[in-house]
Amino acid sequence: MNKKLLMGNEAIAQGLIEAGCQLATAYPGTPSTEVLQAVIDNRDEAVDPLHIEWSVNEKVAFEVALAGSYTGKRAATVMKQVGLNVAADPFMRTAYLGVKGGMLTIVADDPGPHSSQNEQDTRLFCLQGRVPILDPASPAEARQLVPLAFELSEKYELNMVLRPTTRICHSRQNVVPAQPETHGRTADFQRDPTRWAATPAFLPALHRKLNEKLAQIAREPAVQPRLIAGNGSKPRTALVASGIVYGHLVDLLTDLDLHGKVDLFQVVMPYPLNPEFIARLQADYDRLLILEETYPVIELQLGHPGAVGKQSGLVPREGELTPDVVHQALALFLGLEPPAESPAERRGQRPSLCPGCPHRAAFYSIKQTFPQGIFPSDIGCYTLGMNLGAVNTVHCMGACISQGAGFYQAYLQDGEVPPIVVTIGDSTFFHSGIPALINAVIQQARIIVVILDNATTAMTGGQPVPHMGVAAGGAATRAVAIEPLVKACGVDFVEVCDPYDQQRFMTLLRQADQHARSPEGGVAVLISRHGCIMEPAVRQGQTRWKVSIDERCVGCRKCVDAFECPALKMDDQNSVAVVDQDRCVGCGTCLPVCPVAAIVKEESR
Repeated sequence: MNKKLLMGNEAIAQGLIEAGCQLATAYPGTPSTEVLQAVIDNRDEAVDPLHIEWSVNEKVAFEVALAGSYTGKRAATVMKQVGLNVAADPFMRTAYLGVKGGMLTIVADDPGPHSSQNEQDTRLFCLQGRVPILDPASPAEARQLVPLAFELSEKYELNMVLRPTTRICHSRQNVVPAQPETHGRTADFQRDPTRWAATPAFLPALHRKLNEKLAQIAREPAVQPRLIAGNGSKPRTALVASGIVYGHLVDLLTDLDLHGKVDLFQVVMPYPLNPEFIARLQADYDRLLILEETYPVIELQLGHPGAVGKQSGLVPREGELTPDVVHQALALFLGLEPPAESPAERRGQRPSLCPGCPHRAAFYSIKQTFPQGIFPSDIGCYTLGMNLGAVNTVHCMGACISQGAGFYQAYLQDGEVPPIVVTIGDSTFFHSGIPALINAVIQQARIIVVILDNATTAMTGGQPVPHMGVAAGGAATRAVAIEPLVKACGVDFVEVCDPYDQQRFMTLLRQADQHARSPEGGVAVLISRHGCIMEPAVRQGQTRWKVSIDERCVGCRKCVDAFECPALKMDDQNSVAVVDQDRCVGCGTCLPVCPVAAIVKEESR
């Protein structure tokens, strides 16, 4: 077959299809999103039936795939590193209970981080959870490890983890496709309550069996650390690396004419390490440089007295190990001339909501209505509401409602509660907002919850949301409407408004506040409903105005600073605001912002 130039996530998807995966589930999150999307795009290549779904959260995604594995079929679930926190409960128990058909959990880590709320190392999570993990060094290797992971999973009846990082997920490499496998399996769940429904009495035996399996899998030939031997010029010295850092190191050694002069080990399976490998390093080497992202997982297991790395401080304990950082560590370890300092990173304009984004109008209305309010929010593109002063906290998915309730209870103790307006996206609401909303109702937290419904999972590329009636791949499915769901949570005040209608939106916010503070009131929910402006159908379906700024402009900057639309900017030479017509989408939501009515709209165009 001809080579394909594939993104790492696409290469992993190729590996899933080729390995005969029959259930693939995910919740989107950068840098993992494209894996399932690529499975969707190439599902026609699969030989056996293939179920694909965007699940409502990572815990559900894991559990659906796990049940598929119980029937003997190969299953995979995909998430980013913080998504594993959501799936932690079933993930940890599965280590004891095991699987039947191959089960692969693909967790994309984000060293840096580039698009996450923390730097989290899934290898350390797996060490705690007693789950084997594979650490690919390139997109092609990530794809090659998929069938191996399934084989090991079925041989030892263990869930396996594949851990690509951002640089693996989003870099590209030539891949030669293979013929997709067919296993001809039919679902056959073998009932065994002592295993699949194990009570505490059975767990010690299952734990003992798990430890035995880990000891065996650590010695599997296919996942042993790979040695590129040196020429003896640097005796009893070795480099140990895993993941993308290994790729950086190979390139760097080649550039420095050191490739093949010092022993170099690639650790493909950082956990569990083979005890014989640990003993070999102890016996054969006095000095080791260990390069790994993000935590010292290999370093901790080796326990080598001559090892340097993150624990010793020679390798930075935080941030991404870019080629420059690796070069600096290598130079210090081998006594080389240090690399020239990289130029300071240039920062561009801070990120902002898109021109015409309905969230901007909603945030502006919230801030104008409650200038002294407290504004908990959540993970999504709407996090950028902080630029408008309408987002005060962002913690983890679904936390905003719980935090809003916590703020309420704390202020209630002192007798005076400021307006508390929570903002949460539609996808995030389904993901983890519903239990928090129920809790807020039960605990009588008198807060306002604004559900920002733009009819898509916008931040990760427009994946379907439950209330739109679209499944993975575009097939029609049953829609689950937000309004009755909110009412079923016990909320009496539920209103829907297009945030483009700012006057009505602010009126409803005030009514929501009145309801929350009334004797018979409680949680109030306002659904801000307007499609994502990045969707062509949304842009084409709404009136587009020719927006301009006339001579009444006094240069107060309110439209630029308080509304922060990228289509509005200052002409500093003339001290007036101007509209960038190339960026303006003609939504007209900026008109109410100007205190002197200098922003005007002309005939529809």
